[in-house]
Amino acid sequence: MKLDNHAMRLYAVTDRAWVGEKTLYEQVEEAIRGGATCVQLREKQLDRAAFLAEARQIASLCKAHGVPFIINDDLDIALACGADGVHVGQDDMPAAEVRRRAGRDLIVGVSAHNPAEARKAAADGADYLGAGAVFGTTTKSNVTPLSHQGLKGICDAVDIPVVAIGGINARNLMELQGTGVDGVAVVSALFGAGDIEAAARHLRALSEKMTEE
Repeated sequence: MKLDNHAMRLYAVTDRAWVGEKTLYEQVEEAIRGGATCVQLREKQLDRAAFLAEARQIASLCKAHGVPFIINDDLDIALACGADGVHVGQDDMPAAEVRRRAGRDLIVGVSAHNPAEARKAAADGADYLGAGAVFGTTTKSNVTPLSHQGLKGICDAVDIPVVAIGGINARNLMELQGTGVDGVAVVSALFGAGDIEAAARHLRALSEKMTEE
């Protein structure tokens, strides 16, 4: 599966911090029902066996709904669970190495913070970019916010889809209009919501409006 810019409209990034009464699987299912167009599984604490088991379950869920499923920063897990792709940061496995090992079919996403990183990622085989943090973030430390002009510069530098990430919620999403991004990646605005399906529906509608030309 390869993806187009529409798959970036509402890119759901999981966060185990919000797991409580519902399992992560149930939360992802609600997000998809509400309109999530792509799902990234981000696990930093689980052991390998538990991570792989979870990844296989959510891969099956996403496949059933026709939604691209991406693994964060673990190519081996992505290949083993049958994910559609893998996302790597600037300090992870280089995009060129990921592409070499993954072949042409796997989706490769790369985090970019400036036009130079964006152009290099695209040249190394990235299928899309994650650009941010556009409003700061509480999920990562030592992250410098990316200005909206900087975000526009990244979008102008490449011809592959770009998704904005970092502190995005229903209150500030429309501020990204005109930057050229193809959608938004959200964490707490989605998985921290009391009604995940309703939150996804609202965020998806805003994202569609934000990307209108």
